[in-house]
Amino acid sequence: MADQYSLYDAKAQLSRIVRQVREDGGTVVITVHGEPAVEIRRYKPLPLDFDARIAELESRGMIRPALRKPSEMSWTPGVRRPGGLKRFLDERNEE
Repeated sequence: MADQYSLYDAKAQLSRIVRQVREDGGTVVITVHGEPAVEIRRYKPLPLDFDARIAELESRGMIRPALRKPSEMSWTPGVRRPGGLKRFLDERNEE
């Protein structure tokens, strides 16, 4: 289980807490009025590779794969009627 400190104690011992987390790699929970509020853990750089980042986000459940590949999707524009700009300008000038 992670170590817990009240906010008051954490402010007084922040340097020691950061050193502890950096060296031991565990986590520390800061509580406010007895309720967990934040967690301090060792920094882990994000992968710079796009595919690795997508895989990490999927494994954490933050995103999910698309149901269809972009090549399988079809998009067709709506019905086009010529003269849209002219109609817009005519309606604006009537006012």
